[in-house]
Amino acid sequence: MRPLEIAILALNLVAIAGPLIAFRPNARGWAYVPAVNVGLVILHLVVERYRWQMVPAYALTGVVFLLTLPRLRRPAPPAAPGRVRALLVGAVGVPAVVVAAAAPVLFPVLRFPTPTGPYKVGTVSYDLLDPSRAETYTPAPDDKREIMVQVWYPASPAPGARTGPWLDRLDLTGPIIARYINLPSFALDHAGLVRTNSYPDAPVSEGQARYPVVVYSHGWNGFRAVNTNQMEALASHGYIAVSIDHTYGAMFTVFPDGRVALNNPDALPDNAPPDEYQKDSETVEATYAADIRFVLDQLEQWNAGSGDGRFAGRLDMTRAGLFGHSTGGGAVVLACSLDPRCTAGLGMDAWVVPIPASVVPGPIAQSFMFMRSEVWATDKNKARLDVLYNVLTGSAYRLTIKGTGHYDFTLLPLLTPLAPYLKLKGPLEGNRAIQIVTDYMLAFFDKHLKGLAEPLLDGPSPAYPEVIFDSRQP
Repeated sequence: MRPLEIAILALNLVAIAGPLIAFRPNARGWAYVPAVNVGLVILHLVVERYRWQMVPAYALTGVVFLLTLPRLRRPAPPAAPGRVRALLVGAVGVPAVVVAAAAPVLFPVLRFPTPTGPYKVGTVSYDLLDPSRAETYTPAPDDKREIMVQVWYPASPAPGARTGPWLDRLDLTGPIIARYINLPSFALDHAGLVRTNSYPDAPVSEGQARYPVVVYSHGWNGFRAVNTNQMEALASHGYIAVSIDHTYGAMFTVFPDGRVALNNPDALPDNAPPDEYQKDSETVEATYAADIRFVLDQLEQWNAGSGDGRFAGRLDMTRAGLFGHSTGGGAVVLACSLDPRCTAGLGMDAWVVPIPASVVPGPIAQSFMFMRSEVWATDKNKARLDVLYNVLTGSAYRLTIKGTGHYDFTLLPLLTPLAPYLKLKGPLEGNRAIQIVTDYMLAFFDKHLKGLAEPLLDGPSPAYPEVIFDSRQP
């Protein structure tokens, strides 16, 4: 909950329960508390802005104020003794405060972790069309592959600049996310109030001449902003971090002209026979990998001066890392096996079953880290991941984070405390899971893209007893 929201509920509790425990419950001073709270509600609406979860708290504030207003105008002795009246009010009012607090507690305004690096973070999005590839997930034969990418980068924002929102077109995206995680469509209407740590269109920082590059690939039904916290962390530590919306594999892709491409369930139907499902999943993962390689092509062009010129000469394409979650993690393995521009790869609960059999025997030359949750992977996926781990010829890391679930590598578990009951997370506390994933991700890329010494990767760490750590060096 936000500070003024907490204050509103706290003052309601004081106004209702204060007279109950006070030495002088009839004192006129208690009547001023609801009046102050009305002013606080107005301030909250201006500063923090309205959200539907606070409606019961607004209503309670108004009711308590109206009930105490006569005492402000002309105090009169109560019909019953003060202590009796206070008990009656408390018996009704205190449960009312609890009820009013339920919705804002269960559906908080998401707060992003503060990036720990020395740089401020800028962000910009681009609509990219690949004329060399046909779009296979639409019926129109002339459609070409079109994707959205968002870039986070070290920035020097202007004085007074404001950070940007988390999601575009909340009127569309909020209900889609809510339905995906089995909530009513209106449950996440307040996601438009979420502010990131990133400054839209800020100038690139002059702190370094060039920055290494990291590209992120989301999972099936993910979206480019689902790991915004990790992208901001990377940018704050001196990386150009790029996230892809894999159109029709993403939960949604919103284009600048207002078009919205939703996930295409026919691309990966759950009820398909095993052989057909394997073929479909290989096609999806190959499409993701082709998107990644296309983005690397675009980055090289931007670095050469095409586009808006923002990144001309600023990208160190000799230090390019890839990472991804689930389907995106498998696509990273495939892309690295095909493209020598990939220096290091990281898969978070990587879905590696769809990787073609020709790739699995290896060898794969890049340094790689596989992070795994405790409960998600099937036996087949685990077995294939073990094979991939053993054919890596660069530095290899395999981590299992105890107490985590498949979505703990994303921001989705932080949307609501109901996440464990919605099967969005494991028992490990959400912010702790994010800290572990982010710290190991930064350590991996700092070592293998920047050449920094990273003791965290030397072996099991007492700071992270949740992590089962295994590694092999060439």
